[in-house]
Amino acid sequence: MPTTDTPGVPLSTPWEDLVTSALLGTDRRPLRVEGGASAGPAALLGAAAVHTVRRRAALRPAARTALPEPAPADPRPPLPAAAHRRLAQLLADRSAPPGGGRRGAAPDLTELIPQWLASAGAHGYRAPAELLPALLDAARARTDLRPHVLEFAGPRGLWLAALNPEWRFALRASSRGAPRPDTTDSEEVGLLWEEGLFAERVALLGALREEDPGAARSLLAGTWSSERAEDRLMFLDSLRSGLSGDDEAFLEEALADRSRNVRSTAAELLSALPDSALARRMAARATSCVNPDRTGDALSVGVEAPHECDAAMQRDGVVPAPPSGRGERSWWLGQLVESTPLGVWRERFGGRTAQALVALPVADGWSGELHAAWCRAAVRQRDPDWARALLGAPSTPPANGPGTASLAERSKLLATLPPGERALWVAGFIAAHGLSDAFQLLGVCSVPWHGPLGRSVVDALDIARDAGSYPWSFSGVMGLAERCLDPAEGERLAVLTTTPDEPEGASPGAGGYWSEAFQRLVSTLRLRGTMDAELAGGGME
Repeated sequence: MPTTDTPGVPLSTPWEDLVTSALLGTDRRPLRVEGGASAGPAALLGAAAVHTVRRRAALRPAARTALPEPAPADPRPPLPAAAHRRLAQLLADRSAPPGGGRRGAAPDLTELIPQWLASAGAHGYRAPAELLPALLDAARARTDLRPHVLEFAGPRGLWLAALNPEWRFALRASSRGAPRPDTTDSEEVGLLWEEGLFAERVALLGALREEDPGAARSLLAGTWSSERAEDRLMFLDSLRSGLSGDDEAFLEEALADRSRNVRSTAAELLSALPDSALARRMAARATSCVNPDRTGDALSVGVEAPHECDAAMQRDGVVPAPPSGRGERSWWLGQLVESTPLGVWRERFGGRTAQALVALPVADGWSGELHAAWCRAAVRQRDPDWARALLGAPSTPPANGPGTASLAERSKLLATLPPGERALWVAGFIAAHGLSDAFQLLGVCSVPWHGPLGRSVVDALDIARDAGSYPWSFSGVMGLAERCLDPAEGERLAVLTTTPDEPEGASPGAGGYWSEAFQRLVSTLRLRGTMDAELAGGGME
């Protein structure tokens, strides 16, 4: 290799000129040499070789960086071999291109990932190290997976996430996944509370709240005045766990907070304590507006909504400005009633039960507003007796029910009932009204669905199938059934996979679509059963 100017090509010739001549050719873009002549291809290659050596010789080695600390140990047992292979399959399918349109008769593996992760977490397994990158990628793409992924990935997942900026969400997005100190070490607790990331502080406060509510409250009170408003709101929300009368003094002080959202949350928490001073103040206001009204032998509920929202009401959390479309007086009344202990109405109306109170006629068209406020109070105070009364019989049409026609409010009321009773109520609702209004109600039922609820859903789907409706009208419920039905139901449903005769007036081709949909349902249930068996298998990777 030449070490001086190569056949007349100066060493000062820029590298970019050499590249241009090489791309275009020395005939079209010649290089000029001494004396004005043109360099040929050999001279060009020689000059490029010299430039390459010079460029490499000028490079400086990269600075040495410290190796990361080794990943922490994870003492949980490894996955059984079959479950390990299943997880790899689910994660590989996640990155497959979507098929579009109908999914066919095969199970949608992507939709089974959350359920698989929840089951693996319940068994207490640790995530395979080689699958941690794919798990974190899945959680980055789907926020609904993050809590389960971070719990399953454990300390090694957080260690790995700290090394890749694309996975930093794992360090800040989920307090469940944040590392927590030993809460018995007061020095470490204090250090983390003063210097930790927000997610770590939320996790710490939650852990302390479970073990020692008073210590958690004292920790929060120590820095309360210096916290940001949005942080104060999140910290205050952690007091819902283990809420008791011991929290009242702190919450009363929060009623004077400079943030309206913090004040509202403090008032909501205080109203959930029936013996708190705020609950008594709200009860005094509400009972001045809602009273027994006796005309002859008939008893009804008389309502006189408040005429103003004074400063004291606003301090206790009543928002003065109503949303668009709401009247001021009805807006204020609803807030007073929902913040009043429900036991007050039993005393006010001669010891009548919740069911009897809800059944009373309400004067002057105030029934909807009063019952809606009672619904919110029942949810806030977690009162199953009032929830039952406001839900009424599942066979009653929602528009004629005793509480509210809102399915969202009914779902919240259902959530206050025990899981078995909740499932029976929804099963009765579906049997009476079909599936068209049941989707939200099914969402609050525990998984897997109790037998009567699962049978009610399948029976309603079968009725729609026999009627010749298109199955995608029920695609949301069908998707829930794939995830929530007991896997043991799969064999019983196999009979529905055949193509039915199409009745007169049926949608063209609906029978074939229903057959395919039930094939997918059955195959998904069978796969879920197999997955459960694999996770229960034990053994080593």
